[in-house]
Amino acid sequence: MTTPADVARIEQDIGAAEPVVTPARTRRRRWELTAVGIVIAAMFLLPFVVMVLGSLKSRAEILRIPPTYLPREWHLDNYATMWGTPETPLPFNLVSTVVISACATALVLIVAIPAGYYTARHRFPGRAVFLGLVLVTQMLQPTVLVTGLIRQFFTLGINDTWLAMILVNAAFNLSFAVWILHSFFAAVPVEIEEAALLDGLNRWQTLVRVSLPLVWPGIVTATIFVVVACWNEFAASLVVLTTPANQPLSVALTKFVGQYDTAWQYVFAISTVGIIPVVVLFALIEKRLVAGLTAGSVK
Repeated sequence: MTTPADVARIEQDIGAAEPVVTPARTRRRRWELTAVGIVIAAMFLLPFVVMVLGSLKSRAEILRIPPTYLPREWHLDNYATMWGTPETPLPFNLVSTVVISACATALVLIVAIPAGYYTARHRFPGRAVFLGLVLVTQMLQPTVLVTGLIRQFFTLGINDTWLAMILVNAAFNLSFAVWILHSFFAAVPVEIEEAALLDGLNRWQTLVRVSLPLVWPGIVTATIFVVVACWNEFAASLVVLTTPANQPLSVALTKFVGQYDTAWQYVFAISTVGIIPVVVLFALIEKRLVAGLTAGSVK
């Protein structure tokens, strides 16, 4: 029989076996993790720093050997000059990128939210096959289907228009959004929706007023990934959009890259302008994006 003295001795032995974490050790570990984080961040940020500094140099200085890290002469006029290039209407290209990305993302969400909700809440025949086919479509690329797409767009009379690229971007990003939202809706307890139905809400009101606020991190996650994919899309835009003013920035950027000569200062400047909206978007929704990416990791 175990006596109180035995229990006290066992507790004392367990306490002695546990490592003692001192404040100095905690501070050292915190500094070590901070140093590792700074090194990793520097590795990812260094190319962007080089790009921004390159956009403020002359072409001769960019190609100079040995290279200079900071510009000897700061050419802020690179940004003003690139907007006035007659062969490449960059203001229209920027507007085209924003319109195509925003409209394609909105179309994806309009379709993906009801689809993700329905597949998560209803066990209809062929449900697994349907979800599998949705995932398979993610393996296809616009370049594989570009011939058929162009023929369809000519038939519909929408070739070389924003609408054509909105449909292409929406179609090729829809499956990813459906899978993300399906998993988030499936994680919401069905009892919450049943309680809302008992309170008098219909199915649509339950989706809008109860389920959507609970899966908001998933919607933000799907939104940011779709926006980035549409913003960076290049191959289909290069083929479908032939009018320079209709092309996005990703295609306009290639106009400054020639076979024998490349205006690197403008390439860097356009790239810098192109990433600013995405960086701002990440900064605005960073907290909800992290919540969406880590949702479900801890049960």
